[in-house]
Amino acid sequence: MNEINTPKEALQKLERFCAYQERCHNEVVSKLLSLKMTTAEIDLIVVQLIENNFLNETRFACTFARGKHRIKKWGKIRITSELKARHISSYNINLALKEITPEEYYTTFENIAERCWNNLTETNLLKKRKKFCDYLLRRGYESNLVYEKLKELETKA
Repeated sequence: MNEINTPKEALQKLERFCAYQERCHNEVVSKLLSLKMTTAEIDLIVVQLIENNFLNETRFACTFARGKHRIKKWGKIRITSELKARHISSYNINLALKEITPEEYYTTFENIAERCWNNLTETNLLKKRKKFCDYLLRRGYESNLVYEKLKELETKA
């Protein structure tokens, strides 16, 4: 493995790292720390990455929110908490959540809820209800949506 000795080499490595996929500041700083860069070097490299548009927290947050919702079918609560864990600002989190249209969000929720309810083989109704709610809440959907959907599905059954 190549040893990174200079900030210039680290910058080139991090440009490739950021070009491969969107990154948040935290990931970049962790990577630089693993390359044994000093705090001053890290600050300099991060500034250069931002100036050259390799690193953009708003773009990261929006891409993250869209991807996690469309691919992993996460709800807004889970997306928000994951972004907060990555130290993304509230402003960027709110922008990111606007990337998901209410229609798309509701359609995804409906599909995942229907599929979950129909796939549960639990015969005890109380256990089935708990498994259904736990699953959707873990996915990050709002409790009022989950409980309304539960009532709707129980009346159909």
